[in-house]
Amino acid sequence: MSEEEPQEQEEDELQYFVRIGQTDLDGTKSVERSLAEMNGIGRRAARIIAEEAGVDRTATFGALDQETIDEVVTHVENYAEDVPEWLTNRQKDFYTGESTHEIGNDLQLTRQHDINRMKMIDSYRGVRHKRGQKVRGQRTKSTGRTEGTIGVNVEEIREEQAEEAAAEAEDDE
Repeated sequence: MSEEEPQEQEEDELQYFVRIGQTDLDGTKSVERSLAEMNGIGRRAARIIAEEAGVDRTATFGALDQETIDEVVTHVENYAEDVPEWLTNRQKDFYTGESTHEIGNDLQLTRQHDINRMKMIDSYRGVRHKRGQKVRGQRTKSTGRTEGTIGVNVEEIREEQAEEAAAEAEDDE
């Protein structure tokens, strides 16, 4: 029974949610997997962050002590300073000219601002976004059709025939 008691203590010390910024990460998964769930951080960035923080990337994230988790959080927030410019997700920002790495809700907000700017200046991509068409050069002749049904809708034809038959029956009476 003495072997079972330490396992219960480890389960009690496990954090099921680890909060980084405005995102809750799963504490039951490994460090690399839970970091990769965050918007703006992929598997490669998660591996780099784990190496920089000196954490085993296969360790359970919620089982780490609070100091180690705080160190991982600081490395996530300062990711752009720790890596080369080509590894960031926002190089040469339009307004500032700096290279940053956006994560979480900031990434979605920045992306939406960029799309709105393209729409305002009526660039080719902005016009495609306005119309709801494909933006990245895909073919549109046969795919991406959103207007409605293609082909014959048998149920609709039967309903129309039934309505016409009912109208004829009323006229005969």
